[in-house]
Amino acid sequence: MSDFFQNGTVTTFHNLTDRPVEDLEADLIKFSKNRPLGLILPSLFSELEGEALANIVEELKKVPYLSEIVIGLDQANAEQFEYAKQYFAGLPQNFKIIWNDGPRMQAITDKLRAKDLAPKERGKGSNVWNCYGYILASKKAEVVALHDCDVTTYDRSLLARLIYPVAHPTFNFVFSKGFYPRYADGKLNGRASRLLVTPLLRAFKGVIGQDDLLSYLDSFRYPLAGEFAMDVDCLKEIRIPSDWGLEIGVMSEVLRNYSNRSVCQVDIADVYDHKHQEVSFDDKQAGLSRMSRDIAKSLYRKLAVRGHQFSNSTLRTLRAKYYRTALDQLESYAFDAEMNGLHLDLHAEEQVIELFAENIVQAGREFIDGPIEIPFMPNWNRVTSACPNILEEIKQAVELDNQP
Repeated sequence: MSDFFQNGTVTTFHNLTDRPVEDLEADLIKFSKNRPLGLILPSLFSELEGEALANIVEELKKVPYLSEIVIGLDQANAEQFEYAKQYFAGLPQNFKIIWNDGPRMQAITDKLRAKDLAPKERGKGSNVWNCYGYILASKKAEVVALHDCDVTTYDRSLLARLIYPVAHPTFNFVFSKGFYPRYADGKLNGRASRLLVTPLLRAFKGVIGQDDLLSYLDSFRYPLAGEFAMDVDCLKEIRIPSDWGLEIGVMSEVLRNYSNRSVCQVDIADVYDHKHQEVSFDDKQAGLSRMSRDIAKSLYRKLAVRGHQFSNSTLRTLRAKYYRTALDQLESYAFDAEMNGLHLDLHAEEQVIELFAENIVQAGREFIDGPIEIPFMPNWNRVTSACPNILEEIKQAVELDNQP
């Protein structure tokens, strides 16, 4: 059961009544007659070998309102791609698998690379970017949702609640972001949001002053949630990073193109759990350590665009402000966890905060030292301007790959 508080920055949809998913789906069936609805599933092949995606597929088989499901498949060879086609064959909806490692999609990537339009690195961001291109090419959906493939607590109500605000014909939302509590096995989870993003946003406010972007991002209850839905027109305009800054990048781009009155967040699950990232104290290119640097760098970029300047002295001040804010908030999380009978290891959490503080400074120095870096993948308006037939080529490649 959720509260009904609105913070005034973005609209919050609460789960006040546990409305049955069948009721939500009945509405969505009506909505979909005028505005077709789609779903993007960015997946590694390894996720086809786990239990989480198998349950997701079984739940999606019951969803009656989707016109299209697009599965972006990474790290799959030819044999694994054929396996994937059989794996998803039971879905009753129209679905397509984008074989990102296949020769046809690689040829398209090479063509875009020749014009300096291809993603600079492979990962979830580039996978999602390819899926956006196919959604625009297929023209079978006007509203599209996206969620990860490692959600171990998934049921189809998550999707229904996520897509509902954007699908509704009289609501004015172009983007919805999911949120949920993060706990499992008696522990409080969500370290990247709790220990990094929220205290860092508030530290930025204390160092550079009030900024609408900071207030906007800080209004999201779970800013790193991988679940969101949007109007397909958004896909043409947003520029997204290819690294772990994806979620921050998407939210920031939506605000750049639309009023925050067009953005909402939705309570989509009472319990949520997924694959956890290791902290990776020893390898700065892996786990939460890599994630923290990418997210911090994404924030530096976005704030620089808005006119803020950063120097080494600013970074030192920011680190001190972040560190104090994170420790103060950690105490609140510890009290909250104990009252709810959950475990929270204060020593381990403080070690993570110390690592994040170091990485915030390192990310800032990398940003200052690399002023000509182009961190974002181009939006699809730019790509189609440079390559007018590219969407049709993507559609044809995917159609040919998915033939029996």
